[in-house]
Amino acid sequence: MKRNLVWAVSALALSLPVSTMPAQALELKVADSFPAGHYLVRLMLKPWMDDVTKRTNGAVTFTYYPNQQIGKAADMLRLTQSGVVDIGYIGPSYVSDKMPLSEVAQLPGAFATSCEGTIAYWKTAREGILAKQEYAPNKIKLLLAVVLPPYQVWTAKAKVETTKDMQGLKLRTTGGAQDLTLRALSAVPVRMAAPDAYESLSRGTMDGLLFPMESVVAYGLDKLVKHATEGVSFGSFIVAYSINQSVWDKLPDDVKKAMNEASDAIEPTACAQVDKETETTKKHLQDEGVSFDPLPEATRAEMKDKLKGVGQEWASGLDSRGKQASAALKEFEGLLASGGAKN
Repeated sequence: MKRNLVWAVSALALSLPVSTMPAQALELKVADSFPAGHYLVRLMLKPWMDDVTKRTNGAVTFTYYPNQQIGKAADMLRLTQSGVVDIGYIGPSYVSDKMPLSEVAQLPGAFATSCEGTIAYWKTAREGILAKQEYAPNKIKLLLAVVLPPYQVWTAKAKVETTKDMQGLKLRTTGGAQDLTLRALSAVPVRMAAPDAYESLSRGTMDGLLFPMESVVAYGLDKLVKHATEGVSFGSFIVAYSINQSVWDKLPDDVKKAMNEASDAIEPTACAQVDKETETTKKHLQDEGVSFDPLPEATRAEMKDKLKGVGQEWASGLDSRGKQASAALKEFEGLLASGGAKN
């Protein structure tokens, strides 16, 4: 009889829909390529994990693997899809063959602050064209994203003052839209992940970088660069953490709710802090000897004119491959406009 009772209780538990089951102890593996103490882990990932644990009364916890412990940045999509990790840092630029449309948020001149780009990207990647055309087919769900402030040109030796100064410069990019941006200015894109940039720049195989200000410090590049441009947006980069769709589907509804609420809460906070820290980091870099060189007005106008067609070139190229790039660009620009973004 006791055995029958145990069997009956077990059968009842199995027959209950997930939504009626209370949150049980659950440990999720999170991995990225960032060095320990990276500012985006401090500002976004860690607060989000802590909030989820708090919202689930300690039922959900996370084991975090930074600094490429489980795999390199380019491997994170595959590792997340295969279930090696539950949540991975999947930068769309590192897997541009799988997520080409996401680069709509990395085109030059689109926005002036992290929050402008982040809010627009969050909407399209959670419920718009990118959610349907990129995240769903790759069997992942976006949990966190920050679009970084506009990238600048950082050089180890020569200062950039004119468009002619850009000609032939070998600069690190993340590929895709950033490659188009540099080619429009006659520079030479060198595609590589951020953790590899220090070695290449120190060896002199590159002249500089397309990089956001905070990452220059995070990867120790402040010891190598001497000059930075100001006044033109050379595009951006998306930092995104996504969960394996199968793992997500199996989560109890209360855990999903906790994660969604934690995500919605951290998005505007994280991007605002990223924008705020930019000025502090700039002062630090100036103290380290980095010269910030505002581009002359004539140079700004000339560069912006050369970069004006990059978005359409990017969209046309993907449209010809059967991707909905023009639709994604139109949606993203609409989201920027509705958010009060300035072009």
